[in-house]
Amino acid sequence: MDFFDRQEQARRNIVSLIAAVYLAVLLIFTGVSLHQHRYQDDRPQWALWNPQLFLGAAVGTLAVITIGSLVKTSELSQGGSSVATMLGGRLVNPNTTDPNERKLLNVVEEMAIASGVPVPQVYVMDQEEGINAFAAGHSTSDAAVSVTHGALKLLTRDELQGVIGHEFSHILNGDMRLNLRLMGLIFGILCLAVIGRVLLQTRGRSSRDRNPLPVLGLALLLIGWIGVFFGRLIQAAVSRQREFLADASSVQFTRNPEGLSHALQKIGRWSFGSRIESPHADQASHMFFGNGVSKPLFGLMATHPSIADRIRAIDANWDGNFPPIPKEQVEMVQRAAVDAFEREAAESSLMETMLGEAGLSSLAGAEHEARSEGRDAFSDTVSAAITAKRASESGRFPAPPVIAPGSLLAGVGVPTTAHLRYAEELRNAIPAGLQAAARDPLGACALIYCLLLSDDEAARQKQVAELTAATSAATVQETLRLWPQVAPVAARAKLPMVDLALSAVRHLSAAQYDQFSRALQALIESDNQVDLFEYVLQKIVLRHLDPHFRGARKPLVQYYALKPLAPDCAVLLSALARLGQDDPAAVEAGFQRGAGPLSYAAQVGLSLVPADQSDLARVDAVLNRLAQAAPQIKRNVLEACAQTVAADGVIQEME
Repeated sequence: MDFFDRQEQARRNIVSLIAAVYLAVLLIFTGVSLHQHRYQDDRPQWALWNPQLFLGAAVGTLAVITIGSLVKTSELSQGGSSVATMLGGRLVNPNTTDPNERKLLNVVEEMAIASGVPVPQVYVMDQEEGINAFAAGHSTSDAAVSVTHGALKLLTRDELQGVIGHEFSHILNGDMRLNLRLMGLIFGILCLAVIGRVLLQTRGRSSRDRNPLPVLGLALLLIGWIGVFFGRLIQAAVSRQREFLADASSVQFTRNPEGLSHALQKIGRWSFGSRIESPHADQASHMFFGNGVSKPLFGLMATHPSIADRIRAIDANWDGNFPPIPKEQVEMVQRAAVDAFEREAAESSLMETMLGEAGLSSLAGAEHEARSEGRDAFSDTVSAAITAKRASESGRFPAPPVIAPGSLLAGVGVPTTAHLRYAEELRNAIPAGLQAAARDPLGACALIYCLLLSDDEAARQKQVAELTAATSAATVQETLRLWPQVAPVAARAKLPMVDLALSAVRHLSAAQYDQFSRALQALIESDNQVDLFEYVLQKIVLRHLDPHFRGARKPLVQYYALKPLAPDCAVLLSALARLGQDDPAAVEAGFQRGAGPLSYAAQVGLSLVPADQSDLARVDAVLNRLAQAAPQIKRNVLEACAQTVAADGVIQEME
């Protein structure tokens, strides 16, 4: 099962759950409606089973559920952060000096780099002593990861990594969106019970009044509570299945079953278990790493498998016992966190010293001094030093894992231990000053600007002038301060640095984001051309931040067949075939390798498009149209792209 299969399964689960819950409510409503209510004396009969009345009441009932669900969904429109805040979470300061919080942030950042997604917002539930966590959001663009204080205090780095790996499985497999839909749906059904309770308490003005509203209220109350019961029953069944899958994915990701196993064992050994005390815990019970609410009377209502069953599924050597956690073990975890924090600080200090000895720190000071005196801020001396430093520093940044050409698509959304190891090494290789900048809104903007500054002195001067006109003086100054440190960074580390920075940029105001977007556009257009890196960087920023700041929606599916998109596919494959290739025969061979399967699927031949008709502007238009294609078509197109890229047996960074 690949990424598209998992996403399709998540979509089917959403549709099936909504249909099942609505059907359950409708059946309950029908059963209640079949009971006939009569008035005394000669007053007219009022029967809910009257066809016209039944139809109107049924439509009204479903409308209440739908409106209630939409209201709750609107409350959660900000994604994971709204859920984390609702449950009492506190946003962790990206530059925190708390050893436990630093440990958590490091693990989350490494997981994000390894997965190729932006770093999610990270929250801590300070009032929760149970060992628990959850991931929430509509997509990777607005995801948040929240961890309890108990988990931070009691879990080692390996154990925490196992828990976060479990949560990243939910992020990558589309479970988060399903969970938010479930929250909205259950809330909508609860609205029926609330309305029913209100109507049940209404009375006529005299004892002879025959007010039908209390009867209707009783019916709605019954429908609401029974509907919630069946909704939670369906919710629990899906949640239990996804928890086993997430555990398995975490073990596959970290290749360390002991980490996750020991985390689960500590839940069984801890007096607070995984309990969540928040009054809203019941709404989000299906999201938690461990069972966050009281144990249900019936096993079918449990949102999680038992801790023992989960441990046995990943650790055959577990003895089945849950001895209490001794105080010494808690203190040992705390000492390890402090030691790791101090070691990281010492290594960062050493790296900054080495950078200073290499001349970069002094060059940064010279840049600022030169600009303050009105001289050229980017001198030939600086450029030469940066070029030399880039060559010497390139080997310090790890190379990404080697990808077999045939497994390109299969690896999407399935990070491995190699990816995680690469992410940890890469994060450690990025200078501490740049990591600190990536965690601050102003510094993150400046860092992204730095990635766009040209090595060419004249072009760079023009870019700085454009930046000065488009943004604040403080941002320009921070950009100039960071550039001597950013310039030597290996090309392969630049996009992961963007993923690190996006989380902080999300904290800008709407006006600041508009300014950031304009400045980004000005930097890219300053030389009247857009190269591949500039294009990709801007696309990443817009994809992940525009929905947050501008409410940009995911494109609706417009294409269910490949044939109308055949010309677009030809443009895309032609552009890919020419990347890093000058030999016309190799270009044609690469194109045909990918075009063959698509030609068969589209039932129309594809021909290599001339270079001047497959530039980035046209590729951009093509990608915008392909974004409106059905998932299966996207899979076919990506498989064709992978075939074209792998035609020569070598996968380049540009590709």
